[in-house]
Amino acid sequence: MITVANDLSGDFTSVQEAVNALPDDGGIIFIKKGTYKERVEILKDNVTLIGESAGETIITYDYYAFMPMEDGTNRGTFRSYTFLVHANNFNAFNLTFENSSGFGKKVGQAVAVYAEGDKITFKNCHMLGHQDTLFTGPLPLKEKQPGGFVGPTEFAPRIPGHQLYEDCYICGEVDFIFGSAIAYFKNCELFALNRNEEINSFYTAPSTYEDQKYGYVFESCTLTGNCPDRTVMLSRPWRNHAKAVFLNCNMSSQITEIGFHDWKKPESHDTCFYAEYNCSGEGYVPDKRPYYVHQLTESEASEYTQEKVIGF
Repeated sequence: MITVANDLSGDFTSVQEAVNALPDDGGIIFIKKGTYKERVEILKDNVTLIGESAGETIITYDYYAFMPMEDGTNRGTFRSYTFLVHANNFNAFNLTFENSSGFGKKVGQAVAVYAEGDKITFKNCHMLGHQDTLFTGPLPLKEKQPGGFVGPTEFAPRIPGHQLYEDCYICGEVDFIFGSAIAYFKNCELFALNRNEEINSFYTAPSTYEDQKYGYVFESCTLTGNCPDRTVMLSRPWRNHAKAVFLNCNMSSQITEIGFHDWKKPESHDTCFYAEYNCSGEGYVPDKRPYYVHQLTESEASEYTQEKVIGF
């Protein structure tokens, strides 16, 4: 095991230097408490990062979409990440990943975690940001404007991987969990940040591929924040075949009664799949949901177990 420590007591003082030192077949890195201001990229399979304490072991950086590049273009969403994993069989435990650049109105999208690959797991991790905090790759099949996907996986094969987020704290404002992965969120807290707008936040914006059985599943999660009542949406479809299912979740009064937004794409009503089962809290108002939001039976909900959705 390689150890990273700010106080010179480990093998490295930089997380990225430790990652670079791993053999091609991966390995384990233990990161001691401290703030590591750096961008980290995991491009090798079979890597595990273990933090000493989730709240006190922090990887942070401050790139953002509106940031000007040397060629005169802006950095854009997909080059703004603090932490990138583009690999399989990756695990992270007890870590905070932060994009500290600030609110989207000022800086645009600013990704804290860019996760693409199969069998990716984050447990007891904090993901802190504002707009577009967590990107669960792959990218949508088509970009809507040239150059919209410039970034590390722009030309990679579009293979939806399986991802697990367990006992995590994820905060943000606009579309702060987004992407095309098959992702299972278990016992997580999703915290919406107030923008002082009519609609302050969208927890999720899936871009699930057509004919993909599963997209996002949230099991026993708490959806809360610091927004006024009825100013937050559960989801809106980044692409028309978006899928998000909420099971046994507690929904705060910040969530609007309709819960879901169609992003002014009425055609998505017939193609997306939004569903809820056995949720609770003042934000769970099933009789006020749009007609295209499904209220699952117990039998239907049984198709959304962790094993069935992601297989591990």
